[in-house]
Amino acid sequence: MNPKVEWLLKRPRYQRGLMLAGVMAVVIGLFVYLMYLPLQDELTRLNEEDETLQRKLVNDRRIASNLPKFKAEYEKMVTQLDQALTELPNDKEIPKLLTSIAAAAKENGLEVQSFKPGSESKKAFYAEVPVSLNLTGTFHQVAMFFYDVGNLPRIVNLSNVKLGGSNKGAGKVRLSVNCLATTFRFLNPSEMSDKKKK
Repeated sequence: MNPKVEWLLKRPRYQRGLMLAGVMAVVIGLFVYLMYLPLQDELTRLNEEDETLQRKLVNDRRIASNLPKFKAEYEKMVTQLDQALTELPNDKEIPKLLTSIAAAAKENGLEVQSFKPGSESKKAFYAEVPVSLNLTGTFHQVAMFFYDVGNLPRIVNLSNVKLGGSNKGAGKVRLSVNCLATTFRFLNPSEMSDKKKK
C-alpha cells in the first residue's frame, strides 16, 4: 500500500475526521467562491434589471391606455402651432407687415415722422423684429391706428408708448407719439441650430 495512505490510516479517528472536514471545507469554499458568488451577483443584477423592466412596462401600459388622449393632445398642439404659424410671419412677409403698419398709420391720418426698423433679436424658437415709430396726429387718429395694428392678421405688440408735445393745428389738438412696434417670426431650424452653437 501507498505509504501516505498507510500514514493516514494510522492516525486516530478524530484526526482523520478533522482532515476530511478540512478537505470538505476547502472544496465547499472553492465552490462558493468560484460558482455560487458569481451566480449570486448575476442573479442580483438580473433581479434589478427585471424590476426596471417591470416599472417600464407599467409606465408603457399607462401611456398605451392613455394613447387616445395623447393623440388628441398632439392634434390640438399641431392645430395651435398651425394657428401660431399663420400669426407669425416668415422672413419674406416681414417687409409686407412693416408696410402694413406704415399704411395703417397713413390710413388713419397720422403723419409718420420716423419709421426705423431695429435689429432682430433671436430667442429660443422665434425672433423679435422691433420698429421704432414717431407719429403725429389727433388722439382719435392714434387710437384708431392702435386698433388697426391690433387687428392685423399677424402679431404686433405696441410698447413704450409715449404721448406728448401737443400742439394745435387747424383747430385740432395734435399729439406726438413715440412707440415701439414689435412683431415676431419663427426661426427656421438652421437659425435655431446657429443660436444653440453661440
